[in-house]
Amino acid sequence: VRAQGDTYQVVADVSQFEPPDIVVTTSNCHVAIQAEKVAEDGTICDTFTHKCQLPEDTDPLSVSCTLTETGTLVITVRRR
Repeated sequence: VRAQGDTYQVVADVSQFEPPDIVVTTSNCHVAIQAEKVAEDGTICDTFTHKCQLPEDTDPLSVSCTLTETGTLVITVRRR
């Protein structure tokens, strides 16, 4: 978690996954990133999981995500 002015950012490289494969959830000042790549036969061939705790001065309703063209997921949360 990096402080950037009046926000915090979490950055993850998920370039090996397609956007529908990526799920971001928040709960109790925690952010979880989960991604799964499913092969044509239905087996899971690649996974990514990252969990981190956000600082206590975050606004939990301000969480937003952006996926760059290069596959970097940027999660931004405003500070109170």
